[in-house]
Amino acid sequence: MKQTTGRRAFIELLLDEGVTHLFGNPGTTELAIMEAVPQYPQLKFVLGLQEAVVVAMADGYARASGRLAAANVHVMPGLGNAMGALYNAKFSGSPIILTAGQQEQGHGLLEPMLYEPLAPVAQPLVKWAIEVTRAADLPRIMHRAAKIALTPPTGPVFLSLPGDVLDESLELDMGRAVRVDAAARPSDELLNQISKMLAAAQRPAILAGQELAQHDAFGEATQCAELLGAAVYGSSIPYCAPFPTEHAAYMGALTRQQPQVRKTLEHHDLLLVLGADLLRMSVYSPVEPLPPELKVIHISERAHELGKNYRTDVAVQADVKQTLRALLPMLKGDRAAAERRSAELRARNWSAQRDKARIDAMLAAETKPIDPQYLALRFTEALPRDAVVVDEGLVSTYSLPKFLAMRGPRDYYGLASGGLGFAVPGAVGISLALPGRPIAAIVGDGAAMYSIQGLWTAAHLGLPITYVIANNRGYRIIKERLVAFRKTDKFTGMDIREPELDFVALARSMGLASRRVAEPQDIAPALREAFASGNPNLLDVRVADGFGG
Repeated sequence: MKQTTGRRAFIELLLDEGVTHLFGNPGTTELAIMEAVPQYPQLKFVLGLQEAVVVAMADGYARASGRLAAANVHVMPGLGNAMGALYNAKFSGSPIILTAGQQEQGHGLLEPMLYEPLAPVAQPLVKWAIEVTRAADLPRIMHRAAKIALTPPTGPVFLSLPGDVLDESLELDMGRAVRVDAAARPSDELLNQISKMLAAAQRPAILAGQELAQHDAFGEATQCAELLGAAVYGSSIPYCAPFPTEHAAYMGALTRQQPQVRKTLEHHDLLLVLGADLLRMSVYSPVEPLPPELKVIHISERAHELGKNYRTDVAVQADVKQTLRALLPMLKGDRAAAERRSAELRARNWSAQRDKARIDAMLAAETKPIDPQYLALRFTEALPRDAVVVDEGLVSTYSLPKFLAMRGPRDYYGLASGGLGFAVPGAVGISLALPGRPIAAIVGDGAAMYSIQGLWTAAHLGLPITYVIANNRGYRIIKERLVAFRKTDKFTGMDIREPELDFVALARSMGLASRRVAEPQDIAPALREAFASGNPNLLDVRVADGFGG
């Protein structure tokens, strides 16, 4: 037992759980925490200028490090501001302890300014939400929160911290951290069944998802593809790097267009889903993406995803890496047939598609405003080999997957939830998690404005992030969908003009070197100079809006 205070116990418990960074935007109800923070130099406080930025930074850090992150926001308005970013973190499966200061118990009964019950607000988007009512409960609650956040399927948790709890003095047993070993694999009987199904398949395919990257299972997945002679497709949702793109079996990522996905999968007689969502789509279509005769084996640690939407023949809740390790020695199919299938893939795999896409992109080498496909080509060509790409370009980066070589599990981070605002601050958290690696964040102009304050933190910390704003001066994806779905081009509220946003001035006001790029021939030298600087900087690249503007 030790004599302490609630605020000191809170920070010491974070440190005991392995937290190294506390992302925050302090307010009055967090002053107790901010009083204690300087006494713990081993905990780095990272300031974000708005709560959505704070949570997005923690999300990026957790995604890139695989470690527990902590974020602190200010009472009800702060939690409200953070909800969109919390939604992103939920889909990313980011282990975050999110806290908010709360009015003192008793005082809250008076419904003072900024007061609302906080736990019910956060609850729909987190694995666990609770208000701490006694400082004596802090060890039990903090250790439980960390355990829940880090136990697969990982995700955020929320704690409400009343001021009187943080200021309470008491003797406290701090307890100890607990981790759940979830690296389970299926029974030998089930693995044998799976191996027989795979051996019987004539045209097998693999759907590779984010759990391969999270568990560093690229080696096992590539070996599986080679033994089966299977075509490999990336998940329809760009969580992260799904598979080494330059591998001969990789065919590119599936789209979120149901008829197109179905046409692709109709060429196969079995689909092995490795740590991926099974065909998560976007907008409605009357066409089901899964062909009715296609057999499905789905392996994921996320039980909720198994058999959720589509018929699944074998559903396995297990660690994908451990499952593959146990399965690989059992794959004893026709090696000659597997090698023949592998050889047939080379003519149409990702590398072959990239070569054709390069030719198409070069046809737009002199187009002004700059063609987004040409920007994507030059962007990928200029990347340092160890660069990490953060992508929130939407339509402007539609062609990016055609050119971006992803070799390792931490080479790429995309928009897992579909909610905008991750990339600008998320790149900050990713950079802190992967020190020494250059970060390249390519972001649409509309998306950037959801969390532009993140630029300040990048500059404040001097992080090696190059932001590329694909500036089409509007919401092109909404325009395209209005035309496609509603057959009208009368655009209301879809242009960002009169005045246009000046990202160069915005970035400079927050401390970043920045420049505008309007000429296609200036893209490559501007990018090379930006990456070589090793400093935070921004390029405002004027791309075509797709509608002649």
